Amino acid sequence: MMEYKGYAAGPIDFDPEDKTFSGTVAGLRDVIHLGVRTATELARVFRESINGYLELCAESDQQPDRPFNGKILVRTEPELHRKAALRAAIEGVSLSHWIPRQIESAP
Repeated sequence: MMEYKGYAAGPIDFDPEDKTFSGTVAGLRDVIHLGVRTATELARVFRESINGYLELCAESDQQPDRPFNGKILVRTEPELHRKAALRAAIEGVSLSHWIPRQIESAP
């Protein structure tokens, strides 16, 4: 995954016919589209696009959209909630610490 200044690219698709990469910046209300021919160019255009987006926001006195703040609201069935809370307790951590561990260990 490409990340820069807290922003992540994705999904990125490759068109074998045109031999081009195409994608967006993930998690934004605004659309930042990336379209290039090489992986090196993709990384450069991604960084330039983020910088341009942040500059545009500053010039227009708008807050840039921040895709992630570290807070996740999860709604689930009570039994699944109970199961997760019990596993966290068995491991001696809070549910707020246990869930990120599970996400981190996901393939």
